Amino acid sequence: MLGSGDLTSNLSRQSEPSPSESTTPRVLTILSHVIEKLVARNDKLVDDMDKKLDGVTGLARVGKSLNVFHGVRAPNISIVKYLERLYKYTSCSPSCFVVGYVYIDRLTHKHPDSLVISLNVHRLLVTSVMVASKMLDDVHYNNAFYARVGGVSNAELNRLEMEFLFLLDFGVVVSSRVFESYCSHLEKEMMINGASQRIERAIVPNAVDDVTELSVEDTQSSSPPQGMD
Repeated sequence: MLGSGDLTSNLSRQSEPSPSESTTPRVLTILSHVIEKLVARNDKLVDDMDKKLDGVTGLARVGKSLNVFHGVRAPNISIVKYLERLYKYTSCSPSCFVVGYVYIDRLTHKHPDSLVISLNVHRLLVTSVMVASKMLDDVHYNNAFYARVGGVSNAELNRLEMEFLFLLDFGVVVSSRVFESYCSHLEKEMMINGASQRIERAIVPNAVDDVTELSVEDTQSSSPPQGMD
């Protein structure tokens, strides 16, 4: 699968899962816009460090917490197309993308020397959305299916999930209040750029108080489609 870390070529080689019939939620457009800005800013920061450090790559000065999520090159698929692909084939609820963004934001605050860049953003997205789906959705696909959709091997996604959870100290609970605050933040980001869009408010079904911490168990609430190993 992804022995070389090339997510793009792996996506092109894989047969397509059966898509779910649904319209694309607005949250994907909003979230992709915000994440693209973040990645562009961080990529520029790394490039600027490259220019200042003679013979030393800027990545060498960035924290190593997210190294496991790095590919050998940035995938050709855009962030918005990748999010649309995840939604199209996994049928996860739109709330999963907001909660996945909360996880990534928590991760960057816990490890401020690590940057979300074009080399790691796709793996972070598929991992965060999958974990969010396990927390929020009563029925969800297993790791093997998410790996197939996301363009990574099942073994790699299992490893990414465990690393992701440990980096978060298993802090994967998102309360209704926090969920709403992140929705408002994402909407304000769009308004700043002249676009007024509201995120679908499907409330987090399994929301609990912020002080409560739960661990994610890899339960298989639904069987993978036929043809899956």
